[in-house]
Amino acid sequence: MKRVGIEEHFVTTEVLHAWRAAGLEATDPSVAFHAGPIEGRLLDLAQGRLALMDETGLDVQVLSLTTPALHDLGPESVELARRTNDALAAAVARHPDRFQAMATLPVSMPEEAALELDRCVRTLGFKGTVLCGKVGRRHLDDASLFPIFQSAEALGAPILIHPRTPDAAVREACYSGFAPTVDAAFATYGLGWHYDAGLQFVRLVLAGTFDRLPKLQVILGHWGEVVLFYAERLAAMDRVSGLAHPIAYYLRNNLYVTASGMFLPHYLRRAADIVGTDRLLFSTDFPYQYREGNDARSFLERCGLAPEDMAAFASGNWERLTAAMVR
Repeated sequence: MKRVGIEEHFVTTEVLHAWRAAGLEATDPSVAFHAGPIEGRLLDLAQGRLALMDETGLDVQVLSLTTPALHDLGPESVELARRTNDALAAAVARHPDRFQAMATLPVSMPEEAALELDRCVRTLGFKGTVLCGKVGRRHLDDASLFPIFQSAEALGAPILIHPRTPDAAVREACYSGFAPTVDAAFATYGLGWHYDAGLQFVRLVLAGTFDRLPKLQVILGHWGEVVLFYAERLAAMDRVSGLAHPIAYYLRNNLYVTASGMFLPHYLRRAADIVGTDRLLFSTDFPYQYREGNDARSFLERCGLAPEDMAAFASGNWERLTAAMVR
């Protein structure tokens, strides 16, 4: 059974330098997480990464630039995105049976970002793109960012909404008051990242994005970034939303959900109940969730799905989703 991880991360030295030049280490605590062994694994697009893939039981990684990507950079991000995507395409070309790619976009420049997504899909053969939540003060449903989503729908390219650190004001109001290390963890991988990513998806729904772009497909990691566990409460907004369909419709027709290394069978069952087994995607969230001991292979073997659903979860759903993309 082929196993494809669709949320597996990398970084380049040029992006690291751009983050430092922009002073992101002082404003986004997640930047500090990309250090030491984690930094080494993010930078490695060769034998070291392949060896860890073999050890955990992953045949293919779909590579995407880690958070905060280029969201906090300005016009200079246009050429940086292009160079990053070209470097990633070269890595895929070296190992075409082991790597696929998601586009890095200069999201602060939406028109240019839409064009770069088109280039990445049509010319480089990429499988979609990743957006890391807000762009400056703009939520993803901001009208100025619509060209990115429009391009994605036209291409049939899925968009993975990846967590990013909430604004400083939100961190101060909701995630502070403890030791600095605790505050940083609370605002990021403890809880803040996941609320933030889920919120972006719900805003896209409520803004009518999927009514305007009904074929657009979005992916949420970590079993739906909290959203699926409150599907019943979201449904209560149907009477006031003014949308073309109940919110449950968008969860079942515009959303895919991936594991992100949270190998919990009861979370999988909840996700399958809401979006269906045909919308479950596999991922290990490398290198952040990497664990020794054939972790990916072992989870799939004990996840409780029927054999045909297990094969779809492991790779079949991803291959069907991306087979429909424009080339």
